[in-house]
Amino acid sequence: MALDRKRIRKSARKLRKLLREMPSPPAPEEVHSFRTNARRLETVLEAFSLDNTKDGVALSKQISKLRKRAGKVRDFDVLTDFVSGVPHDPSERECSVRLLEHLGAQRERQAKKFHNLQRRHFSGLRRRLKRTSKTIENLFPPKGDGRLNGKPVSAAVSTSALTLLSDLTEPSRLRKSNLHEYRLKVKELRNLLQMAENADRQPFVGRLGQVKNAIGEWHDWEVLVATAEDTLDHGRNCRLVQNLQKTAAAKFEAALRLSERMRRDDLRMTKRDAKNSSKNKPLRPAEQVWSATASLTA
Repeated sequence: MALDRKRIRKSARKLRKLLREMPSPPAPEEVHSFRTNARRLETVLEAFSLDNTKDGVALSKQISKLRKRAGKVRDFDVLTDFVSGVPHDPSERECSVRLLEHLGAQRERQAKKFHNLQRRHFSGLRRRLKRTSKTIENLFPPKGDGRLNGKPVSAAVSTSALTLLSDLTEPSRLRKSNLHEYRLKVKELRNLLQMAENADRQPFVGRLGQVKNAIGEWHDWEVLVATAEDTLDHGRNCRLVQNLQKTAAAKFEAALRLSERMRRDDLRMTKRDAKNSSKNKPLRPAEQVWSATASLTA
């Protein structure tokens, strides 16, 4: 069996534990863990078509709401770390303190909203997570591969991975307006490929993680720039805002280079392929890409 059963079942169990034990306000690492496991569970539900069942539909909606609310808390944790780590001279100290105070107040506000939403869905969500854990477990018999829509579970997951892999060839050109959306595709494929037993040893899975992190970091810096511009009233003469803008620009260039390198080296997309993407040419990915997708069924 090529799928990592323990990892696939882990997200639902981890979420039940977090819902029971998470304090208010939650620590940054707890918020991060909640978001990560929520996203992985959403991938599992979709991959195994459990998001079409009665329990699955309700669970997906609740998990999505809580994940997005936790994401707002996480945003202010990340932005606070960024501001704290930006080198600045004494003339920028007042701006830095004002920005940190604003981020702290917003973090507290979003944490309360997350806690209230968590309490509202607590009982029903934990019951659905328990039933879903049992359903997922039943997909994996003690011997051999289970069945999903008439074919082996691992084959169904592999088919989904190939579809997501093809999606990475679009759009034909990456730019600021579509790079963050492209990251969502990268993250979804990575989550799916991580269901394989040897996922941590797959170079392509590692490359997807690097691209995901680089784009995510750039986007966070862009959010910080917008927040600083709204919070500080110095206009374009604010040196702190100028420094943040320079950093955001550098992060964008780094994320774009890494994304384009993946498309060139792993997906083997050329400039001509990009121009003719509408012709639906077949994929010609590198060996490490085939290895990562094949590991779901090997």
